[in-house]
Amino acid sequence: MFDRRHGARRAYDPKRLFRSSQEPPTPPIPVFLSTWQFAPVPAIVVVLAAGLYLAGVARAARRGIQWPVRFTVLFFVLGLGSFAVVEFGFLAAYSHDLRWAFSTRIALLLFVVPGCISTSRPIGLLRASLGEVGAARVDRVLKTRLLKLFGNAIFATLFSGLVFSVFLTPAAWVLRGTPALSAAMGIVIPILGLMMVLPLIEDAAGRTSLFITIEFLLAFVELVIDAIPGIVLRLNDAILDQGPRIGPAVASAASWWPSQLHDQHLSGDFLWFIAEISDVPILVVLFLRWTRSEKREEKKYDDLTDEQLDELTRQHLANPRG
Repeated sequence: MFDRRHGARRAYDPKRLFRSSQEPPTPPIPVFLSTWQFAPVPAIVVVLAAGLYLAGVARAARRGIQWPVRFTVLFFVLGLGSFAVVEFGFLAAYSHDLRWAFSTRIALLLFVVPGCISTSRPIGLLRASLGEVGAARVDRVLKTRLLKLFGNAIFATLFSGLVFSVFLTPAAWVLRGTPALSAAMGIVIPILGLMMVLPLIEDAAGRTSLFITIEFLLAFVELVIDAIPGIVLRLNDAILDQGPRIGPAVASAASWWPSQLHDQHLSGDFLWFIAEISDVPILVVLFLRWTRSEKREEKKYDDLTDEQLDELTRQHLANPRG
């Protein structure tokens, strides 16, 4: 690198460029991994969820159904484990003080935690523990308008974009700065996420391959819609949530503490990344549902006799809109 002031060539130092930046780094990995706090609300949620799942396993065993051990392990390790990491770790501990910690926490609770819980097949366990009559009631509940609305990619596209748009308004600071509301988010957001994820995983809606194809295409649109709030946060130089500046005593306690603007930029970066990565499993699930639906419809037509197939063809030609 040539120094014009002294007319001499200096060795290139990439750290020099970073030190000259006005944006400090994110917390070191040891700090991120070692920061934990106990919170009563998430603790109650973990205990209740663990108790209900184990009770379902025991009840299924009394009915003669041996619930796979791998699903139980997945529930505790991935499901409750991911929830505990988010709600007891760094993100929850600094959710009040850091915008990026709060927005990342909400994004993980909406997408990642429900996805991890769904790997343990909680709806399948519920059906197994309740028997045929109870399973029929569960299926009727899953087919209600509310759950069918949440459980399709068309609504999920709009809903997730709406949730992330809150970070662009002063409502984000109200949720972040009010302890009771912030704690409630740890319960409400995962439930909303489960309402969107579980119907997709369980394939309870019974939709046609055409409808699933539309969902599949809209899931690609979601890749763009989910990115918009993160991009706006990243590129905007005004503090959108109008939250107060953290006091110097807190900010000076760590050399990595970001400015308000950099905090907002980090929020946009992480929000954008999580939203885009979380869409990939949804695309995979929709693709698998589409292939299964195609096979079911092919089998239904293969089982028809030639006379029945001719009759269906005549009816379709006579009334193509019917």
